Amino acid sequence: MMVRIAWGITGCGDKIEEIVRTMIELKDEYPSLEVHVYYSQNARMVLNLYNLIDLLKENFEKVLPEANSNAPFLPGKLQTGKYDAFLVAPVTANSTAKIAYGIADTLITNSVAQGAKARVPIYMYPPDNRLGEIDTIIPDGRAITLHLRDVDYKNVETIKKMEEIEVLDSVGEIKPALKELFDKLESNNNETNE
Repeated sequence: MMVRIAWGITGCGDKIEEIVRTMIELKDEYPSLEVHVYYSQNARMVLNLYNLIDLLKENFEKVLPEANSNAPFLPGKLQTGKYDAFLVAPVTANSTAKIAYGIADTLITNSVAQGAKARVPIYMYPPDNRLGEIDTIIPDGRAITLHLRDVDYKNVETIKKMEEIEVLDSVGEIKPALKELFDKLESNNNETNE
């Protein structure tokens, strides 16, 4: 059984290299997994700064940049069942705020809105998901410490209350969440075939 996942990337650099490695590992572990990558206009800059565009293109069949809030036509593909799930990782504080308040004016935020309406499982990893400070690696390899804002934390908490979206608290939660989805889909497929 083929499992298809749309993976949306926003312009957040925090943990981006680790997330890309995680998704490559997951794809390698599950030969029946097909991942199509969709990245926002701001993600293009971040992916280039971290030298990740070529790595994505080498490892994933489709790697598509945002043209506008409907192109490429990810929202429609989510609504019509072309994908079994939508992973958004990493998610910027800006996209998190838009999702929390129902603003759907970019490819990623519109796809979350439309996917939720179609009850497609949505998994999000916003790095700004707790109060305090985090260390992040910038493109030149140096670590810097950032203080997370209260407003960003509150937006994540708002999204956690949405039944259509599962907020992941760390990169380490991506694999287990998707493996659980695979098991559920496989179980449903087996029941259908009996």
